[in-house]
Amino acid sequence: MEGTVNKSIEESLLPKEWESEKIQSSTTISLSAFVKEVKSLGYLAGPMMAVSLSQLLLQFISMVMVGHLGELYLSSTAIAVSLSAVTGFSLLTGMASALETLCGQAYGAQQYHKFGMHTYTAIFSLILVCLPLSLVWIYMGKILVSIGQDPTISHEAGKFTIWLVPGLFAYAILQPLVRYFQMQSLIFPMLLSSFATLCFHIPVCWALVFKSGMKNVGAALAISIANWLNVILLGLYMRFSSACAKTHIPISLEIFHGIGEFFRYAIPSAVMICLEWWSYELLILLSGIFPNPELETSVLSICLNTISTLYSFPLGLGAAASTRVSNELGAGNPRAARGSVLAVILLVVMETSVLSTTLFASRRVFGYTFSNEKEVVDYVTVMAPLVCLSLIIGGFQGVFAGIARGCGWQNIGAYVNLGAYYLCGIPVAAILGFWVQLRGKGLWIGIQIGAFVQIAILSIIISFINWEEQAHKARKRIFDGPIPATSGLI
Repeated sequence: MEGTVNKSIEESLLPKEWESEKIQSSTTISLSAFVKEVKSLGYLAGPMMAVSLSQLLLQFISMVMVGHLGELYLSSTAIAVSLSAVTGFSLLTGMASALETLCGQAYGAQQYHKFGMHTYTAIFSLILVCLPLSLVWIYMGKILVSIGQDPTISHEAGKFTIWLVPGLFAYAILQPLVRYFQMQSLIFPMLLSSFATLCFHIPVCWALVFKSGMKNVGAALAISIANWLNVILLGLYMRFSSACAKTHIPISLEIFHGIGEFFRYAIPSAVMICLEWWSYELLILLSGIFPNPELETSVLSICLNTISTLYSFPLGLGAAASTRVSNELGAGNPRAARGSVLAVILLVVMETSVLSTTLFASRRVFGYTFSNEKEVVDYVTVMAPLVCLSLIIGGFQGVFAGIARGCGWQNIGAYVNLGAYYLCGIPVAAILGFWVQLRGKGLWIGIQIGAFVQIAILSIIISFINWEEQAHKARKRIFDGPIPATSGLI
């Protein structure tokens, strides 16, 4: 075993002249290789879309059921879901995305022990992060009142987040497990687990919301139960399936040794994802300041939940791109990594065309999914064209973010998101919403301007990536130890 490892190290550190010769001899991508890569991405992306969609549908279905209790319950639940995403779920998702670099490249380099240890380290680290986050959720109602939100809405939102606390800890385990399976291209276990969880969630949520008397907090409890069920199913598969034999290693004190490296990638990963996620959630909070806050909050929450649910499609493509890029860079195959990027861009163009066209055709009816109030439905119809535009922009966002995670330059993505959303998008949204008095429509237009700036900058950055240098640095980090997460553009 030691000889094999040493041989791998020697191969990864061969003189650069040899490496350049090897790369130069295969810089072009043949049509057959491109078609094969499209098929490989489709094989990964299709099930990952279903996995992402089934997980997002937990909140979507809960929102739909609560929405039929009335505007107060819909608006308070929208605020609660928004803040739980801002202060918890987005942070955990972002930090767990570090594994798309660490585990993805380790798996490509056949370093299976490191792969498993990275997963355990991430689970332990995220559980620690949940401890202070849960305190914020417990006092969420009082926090909302203190920042000027409507007291009645704040009280209901606070109750919702308290019942969601158990689901936070489940989510801290679930996200690393998802990356564990994703980076090995073991997609179908996640697909089956997510589908089973969703089928379980629907009747449980209905019973807790409408039959138990718990109303909106019943939806929160149902989400928590569903998250834990998903964790249990994936954990059992990881423990007993032969497909996980290479990467399922015994838990040891070694998990503490990797905490520093995990956080070096997890923090910029979280910042990259959270800056984008928070900007959208901020719209919900700003809408609560308008006259008739129940209407504005309800409509924007419907729009946000719609694109969040449909975002599962580009999210699946982004996950597939992250998996293929990180695996190929870890294996020292820059040409294949570049081919994956070109193939996934083609797929996202096709995907966004279909989704946006379908949503626009159904713009007059999809509002009834969330509410029976005609005022709400009419407002949603007016917002529909902007939501369609958001789907197109969001498609490229998801894919470009996946490429960034696969390469390991999350720091660069964080700076891009900071500039695009907080120096451009949100200021424009505030001007259009409050000064121009377009209200919710103005907020949405502003944030989409920020999103467009983001994908424009990321597209320029991706076009200048030196894939050979990326592969070299990935191999160096795996075999020689960590290198700065800021590296990546040459």
